[in-house]
Amino acid sequence: MLGLKLPTDPRWVNLAEKSLEEILTDHAYCEQKAATSCISLIQAFPDKEDMVAELAPIVTEEWGHFRLVLQQLKKRGLHLGRQRKDEYVNALLKFERKGGSREDRLMERLLVCALIEARSCERFRLLSLHISDTALRDFYHGFMVSEAGHYRLFIELANRYADTVLVKKRWQEYLDYEAEIMSLLSLRGDRIH
Repeated sequence: MLGLKLPTDPRWVNLAEKSLEEILTDHAYCEQKAATSCISLIQAFPDKEDMVAELAPIVTEEWGHFRLVLQQLKKRGLHLGRQRKDEYVNALLKFERKGGSREDRLMERLLVCALIEARSCERFRLLSLHISDTALRDFYHGFMVSEAGHYRLFIELANRYADTVLVKKRWQEYLDYEAEIMSLLSLRGDRIH
């Protein structure tokens, strides 16, 4: 469904489980950045009224997710650490075309958001299936479902505002590039991406 060309190494879950405070910290900041990305899209494209209406609830949802992760940290006697550089997202942003028309820039931003949500969904699925803590399995299942919905929405919005043939072509380019990123990044259990 997600179209990712390079699946996450299954050992990632074992590494994440050993770094629970770090993975929850990174997850919290990922949710915060997702809310900020939606706000940024709304600010940059307020004329896309239907997009604004569809993204506004996601801002609230993503911020709620941030709070849920904070609750998990507190419940486990863990602490929110410092935000770290997201090498995965920064690499994706280097591939994003900055020029072109306003609609081209919107399509690029929507596809980047879709790809981040797709990879998050894939990682949350792995956690929901394989982490030994059953409460965290349920916790991450909910996030997996949510991220899948966000991924679909961003793809749908890209197709709504840009030529669907161009979206399909560019999406395949993003998927190829993302597989390269994943092959080059070291396998770390302290990062969602």
